[in-house]
Amino acid sequence: MSLSANSAPPRLAVVGNPGNRRVGLFQDAVRAAGLPEARTVSWRQVLRGEAAFLPGERVRIDSPGEDTEVERLLRGVDDPTRVEGSALWYTRFTSAVRDVARTAASAGAVLLDDPDDIAVLFDKRLCHGVMDAAGVPVPESPTSGRAATPVRDWADVRRLMADHRMPRAFVKLAHGSSASGVLAVETAGPGRVRATTSVERDEAGRLFNSLRVRRCTTEREVAAVVDALAPDGLHVERWLPKASVRGGRVADLRVVVVAGRATHAVVRTSRSPMTNLHLGGARGDLDEVRAAVEETGGGWAQALAVCERAAACFPDTLCVGVDLLPATGWRRFAVGEVNAFGDLLPRLTGLPGSGAEAQDTYATQVAAVLRAAREEHRPEEQPTNDRARNDRATPAP
Repeated sequence: MSLSANSAPPRLAVVGNPGNRRVGLFQDAVRAAGLPEARTVSWRQVLRGEAAFLPGERVRIDSPGEDTEVERLLRGVDDPTRVEGSALWYTRFTSAVRDVARTAASAGAVLLDDPDDIAVLFDKRLCHGVMDAAGVPVPESPTSGRAATPVRDWADVRRLMADHRMPRAFVKLAHGSSASGVLAVETAGPGRVRATTSVERDEAGRLFNSLRVRRCTTEREVAAVVDALAPDGLHVERWLPKASVRGGRVADLRVVVVAGRATHAVVRTSRSPMTNLHLGGARGDLDEVRAAVEETGGGWAQALAVCERAAACFPDTLCVGVDLLPATGWRRFAVGEVNAFGDLLPRLTGLPGSGAEAQDTYATQVAAVLRAAREEHRPEEQPTNDRARNDRATPAP
């Protein structure tokens, strides 16, 4: 992984929360590659306008989550378990990312994550629309793309589900993550509505994220939650029946794509419609899933290719996590979401044939940065002017 003898190793910086496990895992990968520790620029510094970068630094933008003060500054709430505030979070977060981009460009640093890509990735409506336009298979959605009419309340959701013949649909916060504000809604005629969700509503009408998945069994209850979520923006998409594994648990996959290549995958299984591991989901057997795909006459490589096509919609971002939804029977796949910070899969090593077999997701990204640096230092590719071209350089807007 080393550069040539005449080339200095790239200097790395990470925008994150010091002491957070994400930053720690990235630093472990940097040290394991024989590089100096990445310089950490905290999100608190960014939000105070105190961020600074050095010429030539490769800058990784990591999640601002799991820091109470950062959450308060971004969402305007003191309780990190509150659901409300995601629209404000999105506005402030994307503004902060663009501030990072401007500061980095002014210093001559290079971003590994594109601010425009991040802005789309954190709006499910925009992300769905971009993938749909690129021919990536996605669940049908009446809220996809910039031209979609905003969803104002439960009445709008009910109408959209009826107009598009969706007896079952996922209703999601446009700017949510980690299943925050997600409802899996089922209808069966007038007044017969139920939903599965991790959202809890207190007597004052405030919404909280819970680690317990629960059922809303009346339309009145579902409507109250949706109406409270709607001001932050909602995305509605068809609930596709998923394939299942032994034991009758439904399954999907988180596939990490680094520098355009699917390198890591984990199977997530659950007895509820939501497979998130923090909501009681469990890791499944990847070999079992691969065998199930091959037995149908389909191809595992084709499934991974769907993830790579989704990642290709965001070519200026080094790494994304793709949520791959296998249809019943394991023959067809759709992409549910693409996650900007979907690489937190500790101790998971790469897929066979990926080139990352002995590496976790963070080591794979560091290796990709080193490869790019080697490419830049090839004599035949040296720039002939003062401004070196780099696909991941982000000019100030």
